[in-house]
Amino acid sequence: MFLPFDFFFTVRLRTQAAALVLAACASGAWAIPTFDEVRTDFKPSDTLILSREGEVLQRLRTDATVRRGQWVALADVSPALRQALVLSEDKRFFEHSGVDWRAASAAAWGNLWNQRTRGASTITMQLAGLLDGDWRQGPGGRTVVQKVGQTVAAQVLDRRWRKDQILEAYLNLVPFRSELVGIDALSRTLFGKAAHGLDDREAAVAAALVRAPNARPTLVAQRACGVLRDMQRLPQRAGETTTRVECDALDLFTTAALQRRAFDASEGVAPHFARYLLRQRHKDGAVPERVPSTLRGPLQRFAVQSLQQHLRELRGRHVEDGAVLVLDNATGTVLAWVGSSGQLSQASEVDGVLALRQPGSTLKPFLYAQAIAERRLTAASLVEDSPAQITTAAGLYIPQNYDRQFKGWVSVRTALAASLNVPAVRTLVMVTPDAFHRQLGAVGLPLRESGDYFGYSLALGSPEVPLLHLTNAYRTLANGGRASPVAITPGKSWRVSAEAPTDAKPRFTPAIDPRAAFIVGDILSDGNARARTFGTDSVLATRFWSAVKTGTSKDMRDNWAVGWSERYTVGVWVGNASGAAMHDVSGTSGAAPVWAQVMGFLHAREPSRAPKAPGGLVRAAVRFGPGQPPSAGVPQPLEAARDEWFVPSTQQPLFAIDSIASGPYSTSAFGRKSSKNAVQTPTAPPAGVAARITAPASGTVIALDPDIPPTRQRLQFTATGDAVQWRMDGKPLGRGPRVAWLPWPGRHVVQITDAQGKVLDEVRLEVRGAGVVSAPPRAGAH
Repeated sequence: MFLPFDFFFTVRLRTQAAALVLAACASGAWAIPTFDEVRTDFKPSDTLILSREGEVLQRLRTDATVRRGQWVALADVSPALRQALVLSEDKRFFEHSGVDWRAASAAAWGNLWNQRTRGASTITMQLAGLLDGDWRQGPGGRTVVQKVGQTVAAQVLDRRWRKDQILEAYLNLVPFRSELVGIDALSRTLFGKAAHGLDDREAAVAAALVRAPNARPTLVAQRACGVLRDMQRLPQRAGETTTRVECDALDLFTTAALQRRAFDASEGVAPHFARYLLRQRHKDGAVPERVPSTLRGPLQRFAVQSLQQHLRELRGRHVEDGAVLVLDNATGTVLAWVGSSGQLSQASEVDGVLALRQPGSTLKPFLYAQAIAERRLTAASLVEDSPAQITTAAGLYIPQNYDRQFKGWVSVRTALAASLNVPAVRTLVMVTPDAFHRQLGAVGLPLRESGDYFGYSLALGSPEVPLLHLTNAYRTLANGGRASPVAITPGKSWRVSAEAPTDAKPRFTPAIDPRAAFIVGDILSDGNARARTFGTDSVLATRFWSAVKTGTSKDMRDNWAVGWSERYTVGVWVGNASGAAMHDVSGTSGAAPVWAQVMGFLHAREPSRAPKAPGGLVRAAVRFGPGQPPSAGVPQPLEAARDEWFVPSTQQPLFAIDSIASGPYSTSAFGRKSSKNAVQTPTAPPAGVAARITAPASGTVIALDPDIPPTRQRLQFTATGDAVQWRMDGKPLGRGPRVAWLPWPGRHVVQITDAQGKVLDEVRLEVRGAGVVSAPPRAGAH
């Protein structure tokens, strides 16, 4: 029998086509990457932030399209999971050469007789599909070309890769459920543990998800039960005991596991710093899997713990947020960055290091430094802490100390260290708001509005600045008036140690006269100078050299403590992210204790010496003129004699005033100030004139100073006449022409009476601001 020519021609064409298909498949298969290339190209959905010691401080999700964990080595995968996966997907994995021809024949025979059989795709073939999308199964199944290409690629993989490499890559690349890819993401999400800790039951569920990633929990549990039974039929592994698990119990376990989401998007002790760091890295290009940082791991953890512990102690005072920043003075590197109190906060995502808040009195050091540099003041200059009315374009500006008490004539050293408000405003009048505005910009505190916008309130911290910029501005004082940016990533030759990077050479720019910066630092380190406000046993006093300033914003919304030692600058803020006011939180009970603890941790084994005076400074002995004569009539000096630092040509041996009015000393802010050339002393009224209250004036509103502990604040009441008795809200308060009262929030009626109890005069006043929340002190307590 002869066959027609067309038949031979058709067979030949089909043979050539098949050869071309095989050739195309083979060329694609030979392009499969190596194991090392696959490992290198693997990109987790999370980025790890490392400390300078190399430990992981924060894990932060950066890819929202997929959920991948870290690459897990096969040795770090539990034996139960390896066994379950092989039993479920490829029982002869260690025997075949990439393709299980026996399983393929059984599958073909079953398809011929319309019998339902398990697919013949091996782990190696599935991995080939994961590595090359051309071999991946589509919605309608794989085409003939895809099946042939996948088969060839699997055999190439088996020849080029070891079996352990194939299994390791498969476990890290296989999609499990929903967005979960890889065993690390699966085990941490569904089971809340690492892959090496999966037991037989968890491993069976994981293996069942490979075949049906998005199946219903009941179906997953059924398949997991079959895998578990296959595992229990195998010889027992060394040191293990056989545990029989009923499928009903496995069903409940599987349902619960598939509903769990234990793999948080962020985990660690530096979430806010991690986000800030990655935002900066994104500007420079792609972010690597592991990002080194300048943070010190032990210091970061201590700062977090210290802040949270202190805020727990302040529970009940309506304060729940805080932030801590530690900078290296020499390099500007960030050593600790705590942006929130974490679970204690209702706004834990808000970064307190970057949030804009009112700095309060923490701006005063830069103001006095500018005045000293411009030779307007010296550390020994006398400034008047008394009522002031300053004419502005908008009317009169009347600055007050919050407790409405005035210290009279004080030195600049005392005014700054004791954080007196009125002397600071008087100093700003000399410097001018615009000039001070430029000074703040030079130290890294650029403000949104001009100096004229803030006016003289600029001296008291009315603008808003972030803790990051404020702390770095104090670092400028620590560096002798030289400013440089903050650094958050290590240099190229960063050493894994507590030392600074060898190549960290920041570019410093002059911002403050170094002589003025030194004098301000000397003032802020002077415990005796701050004693008038904070006492000699204040938490601000450290056993090593340090300089520190506290600050509190209007209505007690923000409390700060910022200072430096020989090597470190530490800034702490406490308050509420919502802007709500705190209750009874002073300058020494708010941020200061955290500042002191962090500083103590930094210098537990490291000394801090006072800085050396820069060239051009003069140290000279000074005396102060007499103040108000006491009752004995012997005048006393305003302040004790001491040695003081001066900018050349500004020194003088005696600081005094020609004559001193008694007004600033004998009366409060509400009394009438006498003229400078007259000395007035409260005396009994002339015959026939009734005694009266001279201070405070009726209708006075008193705001307590949040920087001063409430127990140290007193309001002075004065009256004409010696034989008067005082009553506060109807209760005895004291007797004589002058009494002191511990201010208590609320509205009060103050009266003076004669010996028979007849009311001679009365005033009404209101106290606002900080105050304890328990029962008020009894009348007469001083």
